[in-house]
Amino acid sequence: MLKEERFQFILKKLSEDQKVTLKTLSKLLNVSEYTVRRDLKELTEHGQLKAVRGGAIPHSPTPHHFSDRLHYKTDEKKVIAEKAVGLLDNGQVVVFDGGTTALAIASILPHDLLITVVTNSFPIVNVLEEHPNIEVLFTGGRLLKEAYTAIGQDAIRFFNKVRADIYFMGICSIDPTIGVTTINYEESEVKKAIVDVSKRVIALTPAERINTAEAFFICPLESVDTIITDEEGKELAEQYFKDSGITVM
Repeated sequence: MLKEERFQFILKKLSEDQKVTLKTLSKLLNVSEYTVRRDLKELTEHGQLKAVRGGAIPHSPTPHHFSDRLHYKTDEKKVIAEKAVGLLDNGQVVVFDGGTTALAIASILPHDLLITVVTNSFPIVNVLEEHPNIEVLFTGGRLLKEAYTAIGQDAIRFFNKVRADIYFMGICSIDPTIGVTTINYEESEVKKAIVDVSKRVIALTPAERINTAEAFFICPLESVDTIITDEEGKELAEQYFKDSGITVM
């Protein structure tokens, strides 16, 4: 079998099973595990999957630019947002990052809710500017244009001064072994800083981002307290994270 044919087979198998192992692929392709490992390394370099120990998992299929994500999976985001609002109480300090699912939450916050929102997201500031009872603290920093968020050391220093009750973390990818990852290094550094200052980290993720991985590490699975997902994602999350101690909603 030619290398290109092996690549097509691997990607098809990964699409069907959401995970492939060196041992299984070696048997199915009738090649050595060394050859499979080399194939997975090359496919990772091409951005077509994420090689992990013993095999590979997919990248998240979610669009990267904020404007493309804004109207993507809107029904699923609405389900997640409605669950998330039920976790909020008056007096809390809550961090919203730049995810479109976090924006969906901000858009439906009750008018009688009295909380302080800390965010690095321009769209969330715009949504909350007319909310009668929510105080909004904006980090400032350098603009990450594809996400409409502030990043860099100014944003990190700002978050280091916060002690948040809840962090609503928009998820690019989450995997039971690798943890939480994203596609942008500077974004990952900001998210790390927020995790470190938050009492409760709540991951917001539709089904398609579960059991996927990207290049830049944010935090281990142990740092996540709760996963809020859609109905399909709830079944997947309970399957993949059943021994993690994470609450799945």
